[in-house]
Parts: sequence; structure tokens; C-alpha cells
Amino acid sequence: DFNVGMSSDGDMVRLIEEKRRSGVFLTVLGFGEGNLKDSKMEKIADKGNGHYAYIDNIIEARKVLINELGATLFTIARDVKLQVEFNPSRVASYRLIGYENRVLENRDFDDDTKDAGELGAGHSVTAIYEITLTDRTPDHISRPLRYSEMRAPERGRFDNELLTVSFRYKPPTGNESRLLTEVVKDDMHRFADASETFRFSAAVVEFGLVLRGSPHRGTATMAHAIDTARGARGEDRHGYRAEFVSLAETAELLMNPVVGER
Repeated sequence: DFNVGMSSDGDMVRLIEEKRRSGVFLTVLGFGEGNLKDSKMEKIADKGNGHYAYIDNIIEARKVLINELGATLFTIARDVKLQVEFNPSRVASYRLIGYENRVLENRDFDDDTKDAGELGAGHSVTAIYEITLTDRTPDHISRPLRYSEMRAPERGRFDNELLTVSFRYKPPTGNESRLLTEVVKDDMHRFADASETFRFSAAVVEFGLVLRGSPHRGTATMAHAIDTARGARGEDRHGYRAEFVSLAETAELLMNPVVGER
């Protein structure tokens, strides 16, 4: 809680945004229990172009303050935005899982005055989409982007493309953004043949859907998420993936307690 000096959310956000424009970023670490305002901590770190983490044990402290310190102290890209455009001749529908508080309007992607997230040295971000494939080209495409601008006879030359990812960012000391674009080909493989990183990420998503009782969880189960994560642990240098498996196993026990016979 803010109980000394500025105490309102509005005043605090305005101060943080003012300092951000001067080149001072804010990272927030949460400690202790009882009165931690998680949503408020995340909000002010977001407004301060920094990161937010909750330190609940010595392992998490090492992760944030040693292993990932570079991502906090050294910003390599400002106002980073990602735009994913799916080829309508291959994808009938899609759903972004998570990031509800990070979604921007389409028009904001090219607007350099719109604030977005920062990337630090060694920092990585993973976004998972659930998609439904189709062999039918929609009759109406509303967005004037790569695939929607082409005339019907031209669409065939993009048939092997699944999506296009556009990445826009500003250098740490610049105010004009730069654009990178990458086309992803439609070369689907079996899930079992995917990389360990992809399969582990999918296990984390499945865990979250089950834990929240999401209406979109389909046939997902905690047991399947655990099995997938176990099979995708890989090198696991810092033990983060093993820690996740242990967490998921604990959650499974709490959701399905084992009752002994009398």
C-alpha cells in the first residue's frame, strides 16, 4: 500500500510516466504476505517500462536478482509491439491465450506515440495462439493487411503461408520505430515432433486452462499437462521446468485429494 506521500493510483501513475519520459524506468519487486497489491505492483511497473516479480523464496530471488538481472537493468528495445496476421485461406479462427491486459488496437501498431512493452538483455516473450485450420477462403476480409489486400486470383501464391509476424520496436535512445517482418510457412508437424520449448510452453498453457476451469480447456487435464512437461524438461539448467512440474503435481493433489480407506 502507498501510505506515505502520493497515495492515489492516478498521482502515482502520472509521476512514473513523467520519470519514464526522462529515461528513468521502474522495476518493482514484491515481498511478504498479507497486504501485497499484486495488480497495483504490475500496473506501476508496466507504466514505468520495467518488470514486476514477486519474491516468495530464495530460489525466486536468485532467478530474478541474479539469473535474469540483465533483462531488468539493460533495455535493448523500447515500445515493442507484435502483430500476428493469419492467412484466412489457412486459418478459420484464432484465440490468443493470456495477455488480456496487453492487447492493442490494430491502428496502434504503427503509432509510435502509443506506449508498449520493453525488452531487456536476454529477455524472451512467448505468446500462444489456439487456431482452427480451414481450406476455405472467407468471403469477406475486413483488415487491409498482407492477405486481405490480395485479389482472389492472387491468393494461391500465399497458400503455403500460415501467418505473418510483424515486430516493431524503438532503439533504447531513439523515438522512431523499426519494423521486422517474418513469414511462417504452413509446414505442420505432429505435436510429439515439436521442440522441447514448444511442448513445455503448451504444458504450461494446459495447466493454466485446467487450473482456471476455462470453458476453452476442451479435453485438457492436469495429468496430461504434467506428463507433457516431464517429457519436455530438456537440459533445465536452472531447474525452472522441474519446479513447474512439482507445482503442477501439488495443484493436482489439491484438486483431486487422495482419500485413504478406513
